[in-house]
Amino acid sequence: MNREQKAAAVAEIADQIKESEAVFAVDYRGITVAQIGELRGKLREADATFRVVKNTLTERAADAADAETLKALLEGPTALTFVRGDAAAAAKAIADYQRATGGELLPFKGGLLEGEPLDAAQITAISKLPSRQVLYGQLVGIVASPITGLARSLNGLLGGLAVALGGVLEKKESGEIPSGAAPAAAGVGGANSEAAPATDDDTTDQDSEPPVAAVSAEDPAEGPDITETETQEG
Repeated sequence: MNREQKAAAVAEIADQIKESEAVFAVDYRGITVAQIGELRGKLREADATFRVVKNTLTERAADAADAETLKALLEGPTALTFVRGDAAAAAKAIADYQRATGGELLPFKGGLLEGEPLDAAQITAISKLPSRQVLYGQLVGIVASPITGLARSLNGLLGGLAVALGGVLEKKESGEIPSGAAPAAAGVGGANSEAAPATDDDTTDQDSEPPVAAVSAEDPAEGPDITETETQEG
């Protein structure tokens, strides 16, 4: 690798560090090329890439990306996982591979999460968290619960109204309620209330004086605004 190629590699690694939400460093000793290919396929699902790098080039890239804490992890064979998507899913993919190989391959060295340093134990703890997709599903379930309850209540009210209307329709069809009949009005003056008997006080006196003309509403000084003609009792 000549000087230009090294400069290009350093710039590429620095860009990957800057664009990643998390960076995990592992010791890749003992892993085969076929195993690396299998691991890369699993990491791709979490929008993460696995890269074996030279420590000298990574140190220069860490300086360019202001990731000084990564330099302390670059001792011995080191591979970096650059995570742009789900950090928990990426850490879990590596941890699952560790368990599948009896814990001998890909031990965590440490890393970064949103610029903050992580040790090996912290990355292992992250690998045990639910994936982002699972957390989103749980959040949607919590938010949707009150809406589901409201929908059930509305369905219950509409169902009760439908039953009530159905009962009225059945009574009309059976003749218990005359077709087109209005419900009886409650209180005095309803459609089915009996008329009050007439009394002498209620009858109009034929010999009474003619009605007094209404006061004009245009002249408020003359009296209250009267819109109907008042009759004067005899």
